[in-house]
Amino acid sequence: MALDIVLGIVVLGLLIYRQVSPRRVSATALRMTLILGIIGIIQVTNFLSSDHHSTAVFAALAGSLVLAAGFGAARAATVRLWLRDGEAWTQGTVATALLWVLALGAHLGYDALVSHGQGESGLGTASIVLYLAVSLAVQRLIVQHRAGRLLAGSAAPGVRSAVR
Repeated sequence: MALDIVLGIVVLGLLIYRQVSPRRVSATALRMTLILGIIGIIQVTNFLSSDHHSTAVFAALAGSLVLAAGFGAARAATVRLWLRDGEAWTQGTVATALLWVLALGAHLGYDALVSHGQGESGLGTASIVLYLAVSLAVQRLIVQHRAGRLLAGSAAPGVRSAVR
C-alpha cells in the first residue's frame, strides 16, 4: 500500500514536469497514458483479488474515475496551445500543475469519505495510478481536439496561431 502511494506521487511529479514543458501535440503521446492505465489496472486488480468485491467498492471506483475525468477536462482548459512550423505545440500553466495536485488530493479525500465506515479502505491508494491515467487520457483527448481545431483554422487567412 505504501508503494502505491509512493508510485502515485512519483507519477504525479513526472506528469507535472512533462505538462509544463513545451511539447508537440502528438497522437503517439498516448503511449504513457496506456502504460499508466495498465499499471493502474494491475494495482486495482490486486486490490480486488484480496476479498474486496462489494458493490460499494465498485461504485466508489466508478465515482473516483468520474472525478478523474472531470479534473482532466478542467486541466485541458488551462493548457496553452500554439503553432510552430505548422505543428501544434502545448504547454501546461501554473493552473495546470495546481489542478494536478488538487486532483490527487480530491482522489484521496474522496476515498477517505467513501470508505469511511465501509471497511473498504485502501481503494484510493490501490487506484491512484489508474485515476491519474484516466485523468491524463481525458485531458489529452481534449487537448488533441483543440490542436486539431487550431491546425484546421491555421489554413484560413488571417487566423491567429494561439488558442487558450
